[in-house]
Amino acid sequence: MITVLLVLQVFVTLALIGVVLIQRSEGGGLGLGTSQGMGSFMTGRGTATLLTRTTAVLAGLFFFLSIALAMLYKHSGGSGAESILDHPPAAHAPLTVPGAKPVIPTAPAPSGMAVPLPTTPAPTAPAAPKAPTAPATKSP
Repeated sequence: MITVLLVLQVFVTLALIGVVLIQRSEGGGLGLGTSQGMGSFMTGRGTATLLTRTTAVLAGLFFFLSIALAMLYKHSGGSGAESILDHPPAAHAPLTVPGAKPVIPTAPAPSGMAVPLPTTPAPTAPAAPKAPTAPATKSP
């Protein structure tokens, strides 16, 4: 049932696109909606009325099919997928670096003001060991 409605939706969509494109607009459109483009089949006014009614009918079918497909997918479960809104994302623990101080978030600043970010001092390298010095010699 869903497949049939989906194929029908595609055909209605393509027909709606085609009808909208051949309508005469202020800029001329594709020019197919004028009496010159269709010969003497209908007058310009009659063609506009026919295309306007056709557009309205196709738009109504499009909306009806869209709502019907949405309802059928909702009740049938679609392809077995659940909504992402049904399950909130899992909270992840923040990443920590060994030896680093934890950063404590601060309250947000009023709009238009920059918030200074808390900084941690860069780790310093350990000092190099001092070279042994020679004992001082006593002079007599």
